[in-house]
Amino acid sequence: MSTPFPFTAVVGQDDLRLALLLNAVSPAVGGVLVRGEKGTAKSTAVRALSALMPEVDVVSGCRFSCDPGSPDPGCPDGPHAPGAFVSRPARMVELPVGASEDRLVGALDIERALAEGVKAFEPGLLADAHRGILYVDEVNLLHDHLVDLLLDAAAMGASYVEREGVSVRHAARFLLVGTMNPEEGELRPQLLDRFGLTVEVAASREPDQRVEVVRRRLAYDDDPAAFAARWADEEAAVRARIVAARELLPSVRLGDGALRQIAATCAAFEVDGMRADIVMARTATALAAWAGRPEVLAEDVRQAALLALPHRRRRNPFDAPGLDEDKLDETLEEFGGQDEGDGDGDDDPDPGPGGGPGGQPEPDDAPRGDGDTAARPEAGEGGEPQPSGGAGEQSPARAAEPFRTKVLSVPGLGEGAAGRRSRARTEQGRTTGARRPRGALTKLHLAATVQAAAPHQRARGRRGPGLVVRRDDLRQAVREGHESNLVLFVVDASGSMAARQRMSAVKGAVLSLLLDAYQRRDKVGLVTFRGSAAEVALPPTSSVDAAAVRLESLPTGGRTPLAAGLLRAHEVLRVERLRDPARRPLVVVVTDGRATGGPEPVALASRAARLFAAEGTASVVVDCESGPVRLGLAGRLAGELGGTAVTLDELRADSIAGLVKDVQGSRRAA
Repeated sequence: MSTPFPFTAVVGQDDLRLALLLNAVSPAVGGVLVRGEKGTAKSTAVRALSALMPEVDVVSGCRFSCDPGSPDPGCPDGPHAPGAFVSRPARMVELPVGASEDRLVGALDIERALAEGVKAFEPGLLADAHRGILYVDEVNLLHDHLVDLLLDAAAMGASYVEREGVSVRHAARFLLVGTMNPEEGELRPQLLDRFGLTVEVAASREPDQRVEVVRRRLAYDDDPAAFAARWADEEAAVRARIVAARELLPSVRLGDGALRQIAATCAAFEVDGMRADIVMARTATALAAWAGRPEVLAEDVRQAALLALPHRRRRNPFDAPGLDEDKLDETLEEFGGQDEGDGDGDDDPDPGPGGGPGGQPEPDDAPRGDGDTAARPEAGEGGEPQPSGGAGEQSPARAAEPFRTKVLSVPGLGEGAAGRRSRARTEQGRTTGARRPRGALTKLHLAATVQAAAPHQRARGRRGPGLVVRRDDLRQAVREGHESNLVLFVVDASGSMAARQRMSAVKGAVLSLLLDAYQRRDKVGLVTFRGSAAEVALPPTSSVDAAAVRLESLPTGGRTPLAAGLLRAHEVLRVERLRDPARRPLVVVVTDGRATGGPEPVALASRAARLFAAEGTASVVVDCESGPVRLGLAGRLAGELGGTAVTLDELRADSIAGLVKDVQGSRRAA
């Protein structure tokens, strides 16, 4: 077994280390979500934590880590007689992003269950993680059906495995730790709220600290055992402090004054539900125990708020997590200093704000995405109105308010990653048929299995009531659900689109489609074209936040190289097919349909469009043409793409009933 990097040797990252240690002191805090850029020791710190966790007592021979003091009465390995137990280190179990459902929750031997009525169960990762740590690296990339299972287990403290009426249940209480890079996409709100605490990590910009990081890492790589030995005393001291804090925790007093501050803070920041209040109370208590204090102070409440609230304040996917520390201090001061639960005023907590490290403040009215980027105005075309400002630079137009859009889907039946957009064969969903299993059986089709086994019962010498089932009789259920897609936006940023009112509406429409892509778990990409060329403003990614930022700063002006935009999009799709052949694309072209610049621009655009039609790529053209006289160029482009065209007004959910049918109908006609 490899020697882990010592926890106490991690340089900086004070908030990360504190959040992990608080969960080690009080697992009831509810876990940690670590958000940050790549290469910031997220995984290193989490893996190092397991070495500091106190040992646990487990029933001898129990595969589900039952506590000998209070064994699970429903344990599949039970019932457990009092007696033998063993002590072992707390486990840290890693859940791979690509894990199967059976690997997570365990697998039932369906053949033995049908033929013998025996619950032969192979435990999964949730059973291994019971009373330990469940670590999910890149948790934002976890498949939705695994997220659902994880949510159920975290909420109920138990895992259920059911296969056609045969079920197994076992306890699954664990410390949930996840790491993620926000650039690769955000988490579903349901899972986000399940993490008790969150911390933002970033690489230090101080040269001395960066030097120390490199020095320690090189020393560890050269001789891990020797490096760990150098930090053994510090590790032992922290481990002893965790044990002492756990012993002190039950006696820590959380007074009414501190509780009032917690409730007032959660109300002031308008967090949903009551989980935030409970998590803050547990975190503040753990902070006091970690500091060796018998009572929660205002500084504990402040630090608890900075760890427990930022990720619960996101109102939509484009909101950055954060907390206004000035508002926090005002709230704590307003509701501090009064403890009605204690008649002795000498024990009132200090009303002043604490000075612990915290998250980064972000005012509610802070601008998002614009930054200082400005567009370089270029000459327009065809008498189109141009933005005012003369020869000077002008900030890009802000996006209009997003709205709910109609569903755009890819025709046919796919087999890509689970999602919420297009029809596909998936592990989840309604049963549509049966087939012989390819590899391990995951979803039994009971009726088809019985039908396959029934004709052979006499030849197999059946004597009792049980059905004699062979491996060849088993049938896998074929299920139909929905998949996620690659939604590639091809946005016209030329002079004909540069009128501020029009560009604002266009950006609002694309932002609305991005919000829809987030909700449907799609990957998104952004190609823009203007002047004389096209560029990939955002390569395909799971982060719609990044796409929204690029959209806000999108410059406009110049001619309309429509052919260049389509060809660049075609190349992006070609590369993505090599990387992820199962994910089907949907191309959304946002343009007024004009093509100018270069020799034969219209003919070139037409030939480029027909490339998509020839490959059967699903497409939608969002027609941005405005004014009383319409040329219908976007509709003509949609026909050459083999897709459909909709106006900005028709894109709204309440305006285009049946748009999906239109998309599919036009594809069939092509």
